[in-house]
Amino acid sequence: MIRYKVVELSVVTDESLEDVLNQRTAEGWHFDSIQFVVREASKRPSMAFVLFTRDMSDEPG
Repeated sequence: MIRYKVVELSVVTDESLEDVLNQRTAEGWHFDSIQFVVREASKRPSMAFVLFTRDMSDEPG
């Protein structure tokens, strides 16, 4: 069985993306995808949702 984790970032920078990717993968999660929220008035994303997966058999105890 696959377990999912969604991390919402309200500040979207290269540093914030690197931080969440490095933190969650160090915890054993596998990166799946990133979804950006972009408003029409700006080309820069206002939010991002970073998705991770993990096989439940990989979880301790």
